[in-house]
Amino acid sequence: MVDHGTAAAPPDTTPQHHPVPRPTGPLASLTRRKPVERLVAESGQGEGGQLRRTLGMWQLTMISIGATLGTGIFVVLGEAVPKAGPAVVISFVVAGLTALFSALSYAELAGSIPVSGSSYSYAYATMGELVAWVCGWCLMLEYGVSVAAVAVGWGEYLNELLDGTIGATIPAALAGPPGSGGGVFNLPALLVVLIAMALLLGGARESARANTVMVVVKTAALLLFCAVAFTGIKAGNYTPFMPLGMAGVSAAGATLFFSYIGFDAASTAGEEAKNPQRDMPRAIMLSLGIVTALYCLVAVVAVGASPWKDFADSEAGLSAILQDVTGQNIWAVLLAVGAVVAIASVVLTVLYGQTRILFTMSRDGLVPKVFSKVDPRTGSPRANTVIVSAFCGLLAAFVPLGELADATSIGTLFAFGLVNIAVIVLRRSRPDMKRGFRVPFSPVTPLIGFGLCVWMTASLEPVTWVAFLGWMAVGLVIYFTYSRRRSTLASADPAPTQQ
Repeated sequence: MVDHGTAAAPPDTTPQHHPVPRPTGPLASLTRRKPVERLVAESGQGEGGQLRRTLGMWQLTMISIGATLGTGIFVVLGEAVPKAGPAVVISFVVAGLTALFSALSYAELAGSIPVSGSSYSYAYATMGELVAWVCGWCLMLEYGVSVAAVAVGWGEYLNELLDGTIGATIPAALAGPPGSGGGVFNLPALLVVLIAMALLLGGARESARANTVMVVVKTAALLLFCAVAFTGIKAGNYTPFMPLGMAGVSAAGATLFFSYIGFDAASTAGEEAKNPQRDMPRAIMLSLGIVTALYCLVAVVAVGASPWKDFADSEAGLSAILQDVTGQNIWAVLLAVGAVVAIASVVLTVLYGQTRILFTMSRDGLVPKVFSKVDPRTGSPRANTVIVSAFCGLLAAFVPLGELADATSIGTLFAFGLVNIAVIVLRRSRPDMKRGFRVPFSPVTPLIGFGLCVWMTASLEPVTWVAFLGWMAVGLVIYFTYSRRRSTLASADPAPTQQ
């Protein structure tokens, strides 16, 4: 429930001394926790500067929508409809409800621990350093690789737009990575990452403004699709409504779940929000509601305007539907514009989230200090942004992502699961803490959210698990050889305190 009382002032970022609880025993360093008070006191502080609090609830909501509303509706719909038929609408609702359980937990923790580390920081405060590191390492996989994967998709829509407007496309050698249809270098993928980098270097407020414009454009494009495609709806396309039964609805729901995972991007803006304890929970829940409503509206119109079996043979998806309904190319071109903007917005907001998570991990000493250096002029982590953008851009340009991109889903689910557990732990250890939002029916609701995450990870392909376990092995080597000794908690005051 949202607290409608007096709006809380931004957390005091004056440096304070908070004794750190020091567990005893051979695993003491692995279970050391960072007190919530210390997390909040350090909020915004970087090397040589401080992040600026410039984002209100509207900007936070747009960041969350920007990271969520993109390839899911423009691409994944075509994969889900053949599994569920017209009942794909129910699949969207099921996937949205699944995401809702984790979103509720994110909303409570974002209002209780308003920092930029997202689930990494929540785990650090509740479950200890090793679990926090594993969570942060999962977030690097989720955000970093997904930026590259989404950037690759941007190039495909850009080619579609160019073909529909000037009748030319980018040469195959410059439109894909090596080994992908004659590709040598994926120029469009690198280009969109560099554009996002340039916007982020201008500061959080400036990049949030650009993202808001992009969110408005892609929302307008989807509403335009609904308005035009509505004229081609045939009642017969809705029957049979559930041709493959509930098994098909469930299978499509699992596919569509990953169309919702961007809502946690708002939680990475905790140290640049004007009133994070009030606005971040609201932004997370509002964005999830808007995205779910838009997804369901598009799905209803799409399956009404085109027989569900035709989706299996269509790569163009929504563009093909507009072409069939109107017989004119202009509508498909306008939708392609929306898709190009939509995916660029996802790249921008997910790249933002990745830099802020690394910023927080760097401040804690777990990754090099260069990631927490803040430019005093723009109030943004410039070196961090350039390094992450260069890595993601080159990954998209040269590496066929394949199953590695699929591993982002398991990293996301792992982080979601930990957030649900963190809510339960923090409720028990800090019951009197001020919360801007409280998960209803806790601990039942977080436990359901955790169970759904476990269920979805169990349904993933074995090759995805192999990629994920390999990534985890690399992360643990880095932690035990570098991060564990350089953690700021390693030399913290050993005096005990109540947690």
